[in-house]
Amino acid sequence: MKERFAKLLLGEDMSGTGKGVPSALALSNAITNLAASVFGEHRKLEPMAPDTKERWKKEVGWLLSVTDHIVEFVPTRQTAENGTTMEIMSTAQRRDLQMNIPALRKLDAMLIGYMDNFVDQTEFWYEKGGDNKRDDDKWWMPTVKVPAEGLSDVTRKWLQYQKECVNQVLKAAMAINAQVLVEMEIPEIYIESLPKKGKTSLGDAIYRSITDEEFDPIEFLEGVDLSTEHKVLDLKNRIEASTIIWKRKMQTKDAKSSWGSIISFEKREQFEERAETILHLLKLQFPGAPQSQLDISKIQYNRDVGYALLESYSRVLESLAYSVISRIEDVLGADAAATNLTASEAARRQLEMNAPRKLDAREELEKLNEAPASMTLYDFMGWHFDQDELMRKKEGGTLDEAGEAMLLKKAPSLAPKKFSYVDSLTGGVRSPSARH
Repeated sequence: MKERFAKLLLGEDMSGTGKGVPSALALSNAITNLAASVFGEHRKLEPMAPDTKERWKKEVGWLLSVTDHIVEFVPTRQTAENGTTMEIMSTAQRRDLQMNIPALRKLDAMLIGYMDNFVDQTEFWYEKGGDNKRDDDKWWMPTVKVPAEGLSDVTRKWLQYQKECVNQVLKAAMAINAQVLVEMEIPEIYIESLPKKGKTSLGDAIYRSITDEEFDPIEFLEGVDLSTEHKVLDLKNRIEASTIIWKRKMQTKDAKSSWGSIISFEKREQFEERAETILHLLKLQFPGAPQSQLDISKIQYNRDVGYALLESYSRVLESLAYSVISRIEDVLGADAAATNLTASEAARRQLEMNAPRKLDAREELEKLNEAPASMTLYDFMGWHFDQDELMRKKEGGTLDEAGEAMLLKKAPSLAPKKFSYVDSLTGGVRSPSARH
């Protein structure tokens, strides 16, 4: 521990030449590197090894202990010995850290708990090293196998339930990460690299689409080539740059300034909202996309240690949740292939699981607080068969009051709620999140 913190204090430079990075970036890199070493080789749906799990909890606790000493002054009442009351300023942990660090620790524990649920699985397994013959874009991942007739109905529903549980954690981590990035200051070096017009950043075709009187973000994304990760990232960089340019133009009243605007404030605000709506939909559609240029600049030049720890911790939890979801989708995909599920049905099922909606950190955390405890397959099967028996008793007229209460007990959600198109566009996070 002493060696680790000595290296962090020197900004990852042990040579003594003073070329180390700032403390905030050093801590951010430390959490990122720790997560890569712990979770980087975890490529199957199975519990973490006990020693690996213990190492993660211990070392991430070391790094997060720094936040205990990031404080702010708050007014408190103090009563003197003679009974008089006075108001003084005392120190307390900074409010954003006080709220988000415990929330992230809970998300961390929930994710590891969900991974622990995949113990002693018998209905799916993985090819051994030499037999792995994947030829898709995940060629380095082990190939998952299921029985010839596919998964049982109970296991399939349980996997969908586990996926939805992990997806709730993913959305909460994404929301916290996005909020932190909103608070981070935009580096001047990034602003200086921008052109003076949003149209220059977007290009003529995209600019015309966004500024058109009739604008539909869904239709816009359907008409843009997003076939590769590079193209998705390029579109994000262009749109983020344009939103920054338009914000500066709205804040600059001097028409002679290089950031001055000849377009009305209302129009400029409308363009900005449209661009941020596109960014939000891109974030939901491509949760595994790399960090944008704006995100990288914010993280690299950030000097606030609290923000650095919140951003990096939420980002690695987001990455882990996304990986677990991908592993579950691999199993469900193998099951779909075994049961000859058509491509259109598989696509529809996937679309329902990823219905676009707004993300709010507090709302997502409240949902997690109300969520039922994670279920192993054995627990899920017990619930499943209990409900079937109660339903038979109800139909036969032999169900007592206790059974009626159990039947009315809320069941685990097997499918996500559907949200309207309007819901997906209102509110929302007004900044892209950092990626893995």
